[in-house]
Amino acid sequence: MLTSGRLIKIIVGVLVFSTSSIVFAQELRLGDLVEEALKNNPEIRAVQSRVEAAKYAIPQAKSLPDPMVMFGYRNVGWNRYTYGEMSDAGWMFGASQTFPFPGKLSLKGEIAEKGVESLQALYEATRLKTIAQVKELYYDLFFAHKSIDLIHAKTALFSRIEEAALARYSTGMAPQQEVIMAQTEKYMLLEKEEMLNQKMQAQEAMLISVLGRTDNTPLGRPVETTATVFNLSLEELQGKACKQSPQIQSGGKMIAATEAKVKAAQKEYYPDFTINAQVDKKGGMFEDMWSLSSTINIPLYFRTKQRQGVMEALASLSEARSNLESTRLMIASALRDNYSMLKMSEKLMELYKNALLPKTYQDFELALAGYVSGKVEAITTISRLKSVLDYELLYWGQITEREKAIARMEAITGDVEFITGTGEK
Repeated sequence: MLTSGRLIKIIVGVLVFSTSSIVFAQELRLGDLVEEALKNNPEIRAVQSRVEAAKYAIPQAKSLPDPMVMFGYRNVGWNRYTYGEMSDAGWMFGASQTFPFPGKLSLKGEIAEKGVESLQALYEATRLKTIAQVKELYYDLFFAHKSIDLIHAKTALFSRIEEAALARYSTGMAPQQEVIMAQTEKYMLLEKEEMLNQKMQAQEAMLISVLGRTDNTPLGRPVETTATVFNLSLEELQGKACKQSPQIQSGGKMIAATEAKVKAAQKEYYPDFTINAQVDKKGGMFEDMWSLSSTINIPLYFRTKQRQGVMEALASLSEARSNLESTRLMIASALRDNYSMLKMSEKLMELYKNALLPKTYQDFELALAGYVSGKVEAITTISRLKSVLDYELLYWGQITEREKAIARMEAITGDVEFITGTGEK
């Protein structure tokens, strides 16, 4: 017959707060995954290519329009070639260059430069978002492994209770229903383990996608992590976000670029100048001729063209400012949401660790002792055991949610120095 002391020793060896874990051939470290994602993630590389492409647009925007070259021949009459015979006959060679009104090219260059700066901030935001994705998937995967460990521990304990029920049944101290009850609980755990294995495979697939891997190499087990130190207040987080958030910086650069577009549109009221030079090559006794002229475009249709361009640019500027304000509000809301989640997780962790888990474990010990002595029913003992391990599962779930909330706040605030910490042992 299984004694109470023996079962308690078994429980102590498998509970969550023990440091034993299954040894995998390959350990999965968060720092290595972050480095791999930053190097190979296709979304990061795509945005980086956009930044590089935008940089090439800057010198193009600052350059003058292409010069024009003209050549031709002017003949007198239709009956014969009169070059050298007639004064008006000759070959013509010319060139022209358009010069935009002063300030137009510099404004176009400024628009392109601000566009690059906005894309660079977007690139940094993409990097931070990718890091947060890796961390969230890593912690989800860690929790899935931890949940399976707990289920294994729970299965082993139910097997022991099953053995005790069989022993009691064989001696006539308990009905067969208690044996079936213990076996049913054990099989239900096996079903839950299979569901967790499927969920783990889905999480691994998502993590492999974020890492930019092209093969299906199985991932190892996440290493045991320590809780990330986080002592910032909500006000401090919001201050960091206002100063460092790449999304806010990108919106600010877009406003600057749109303001330059407004100035450039206003400059379109002023004409551009085209300088033309031409040489007429005469033949025979006739002297060559040359000419120099300038043409100026007149913004005659300014009511339907230039003025509308300015109104369009002003509307775009209003849109950019509204987008920035929307981004600020969205970031503030996300910070409040994640900060609230972090604080709630910390309170629940404290409650589970220092109150519910010790009390439910004590309750289980009493129920187990009573079951061994025949004073407590099997259903009571099973219920107490389920409560102990369910609270442990909730405890680790809150640890995971806390780390995920911190990862999201890191990405929102753009706190790069804080992000480099992986919390690994």
